[in-house]
Amino acid sequence: MLLKPVKFIVLTAAGTFLVGGLLFGRDVFSYISSSAHSVRNVVQESVPVEFQLSRAKDLVNDIIPEMQANVRVIAQQEVDIESLKADIDQSHTQLIGERTRVAKLRDCLNTQQVSFTFGDYVYTRDQLKEDLAHRFDNLKEAEIVTAGKQRLLENRQKSLQAAMQALDRTRSQKALLEQQIASLEGQNQLVRAASVGSSFAIDNSKLAQSEKLIAEIKQQLDVAERVLAHQAKFVQPIQIDVVNEKDLLQQVDEHLASSGTTPTAQR
Repeated sequence: MLLKPVKFIVLTAAGTFLVGGLLFGRDVFSYISSSAHSVRNVVQESVPVEFQLSRAKDLVNDIIPEMQANVRVIAQQEVDIESLKADIDQSHTQLIGERTRVAKLRDCLNTQQVSFTFGDYVYTRDQLKEDLAHRFDNLKEAEIVTAGKQRLLENRQKSLQAAMQALDRTRSQKALLEQQIASLEGQNQLVRAASVGSSFAIDNSKLAQSEKLIAEIKQQLDVAERVLAHQAKFVQPIQIDVVNEKDLLQQVDEHLASSGTTPTAQR
């Protein structure tokens, strides 16, 4: 049943194209394009101005839900940034304490003692050396992780700033569009009042500009919603099976010196 109407439409279109080709030759496509353009212009000109103004209002109002969604995204980013800042502050505090402990162990190994007493426990020199190597590796790893968190914080702050600027621009452009639509409504009312009993035409150029600006705003909002923060990747420390005391002490001295912590002179 459905094949007959489809077949009729196809045959009719083919027949029309064939007749047009015979009459106009190679220019048939140009005639078809010009006819379609003329029909489209006639349809657009026949649309009432009031309807186009109402459509422009609807397009502006459609931006509101997207603006609200971006406000929620911005609020979530602000909460995440505050949480990340607190985490970084805590990491810095832990790093300071760990550097102090590493420096104390380094001072102990800087002596010629074979055993060391901490509280109620006695440790051999080898045990202290192993503990220092372990703490030193953990310290370097923690510094790398903290530096990664700092980079992540900077990226999120840049993303938040860009989102807030985009939202502010959208608000300003929305207000401008509303003013333009209100101005067009007033102009339309004046034209209608002055054209009572006579034929008149409306210039739709400003409406076209308003619709184009609305499309640009929607595109900017789509881009703003896809702003992502980049996660920093942390480098895993190299595992060392055998600890060389001389190399270890030299590495610790160099690291503590770069951090502003100077080991106690050898007694």
